[in-house]
Amino acid sequence: MSKKKKPTGIVYSTNPDFDYKYESRDTPWRDSTLPPQQQNLKIMLDKKQRGGKKVSLITGFIGTENDLKELGKMLKLKCGAGGTVKNGEILIQGDFREKIFNLLMNAKYKVKKIGG
Repeated sequence: MSKKKKPTGIVYSTNPDFDYKYESRDTPWRDSTLPPQQQNLKIMLDKKQRGGKKVSLITGFIGTENDLKELGKMLKLKCGAGGTVKNGEILIQGDFREKIFNLLMNAKYKVKKIGG
């Protein structure tokens, strides 16, 4: 997977010595994980494009991929359910919003329930 950079400002120049300036798509805040007190996690129930099956979705985690996977593993273990971590989100199979909310609050995370 290549990380393409887009030029900023000028798109085309006839000057052969012109040096384009590029946007940086690197995410420096992902080099380290914020402490739990600074995380703003959101928990919601999702059924879209899942064949009607319910999934508890946790979003908003800011940190490294390994720390996200570790949190996902802990939540799956405590809920006794399957799930996955991908695209910066944690998916837990089933409706475990209340249990996940309590687990994250006890771990000192800032958590909000989104949706009904």
